[in-house]
Amino acid sequence: MNKYENDLTHIRQMMERSSTFISLSGLSGVGAGLVALVGCALTFYILAQHQIDYFDGKPNYYSYQVIIQLGIVAISTLLLAIGSGIYFTVKKSKKLGHPLWSAATKNTVKSAGIPLVTGGLFCIIITWHHLFYLVAPCMLIFYGLALVSASKYTQSDIYWLGLCQLVLGVLAAVFVGYGLVFWGIGFGILHIVYGIMMYHKYK
Repeated sequence: MNKYENDLTHIRQMMERSSTFISLSGLSGVGAGLVALVGCALTFYILAQHQIDYFDGKPNYYSYQVIIQLGIVAISTLLLAIGSGIYFTVKKSKKLGHPLWSAATKNTVKSAGIPLVTGGLFCIIITWHHLFYLVAPCMLIFYGLALVSASKYTQSDIYWLGLCQLVLGVLAAVFVGYGLVFWGIGFGILHIVYGIMMYHKYK
């Protein structure tokens, strides 16, 4: 009987591997969270240097110098976060002996990619119109939608992280002037907490 139970367990695990992207590392979340907090701190520093009060909640027409500096911080933060995610995920995938680019991986990327690309373009548009106070809420909302969408093909815990990001995005839109704070909580603190939990759960 034990033999049949073991066989069934093995078959179930094989089916799960083929349909679910399970190589996502908890350390990816920790790395992305730390990078996000640094990026958030640098953003506040740049605004303070130019005597811009982000918390007043009013539309600000930043100089091109400020926009370029903030753009460099944003792009650097994004690239470092993605880089750390890829590094730890590849490392875990090799450790588990799982193929990194599988059907499940493709489905995960497709599901998350549509909301992320749409959100990225929308953020560029509102930045072009100098609606900077809406950038943080939009990033949180579209990122939350991406996580919820991708949760069908990866660890189910991603779904709850996505919902938390959505809630923070809505709050950031309501409490205008504190969007960057909610952004730091969502992309920074939540990622770190989530990453630590997932690391201990799936190690």
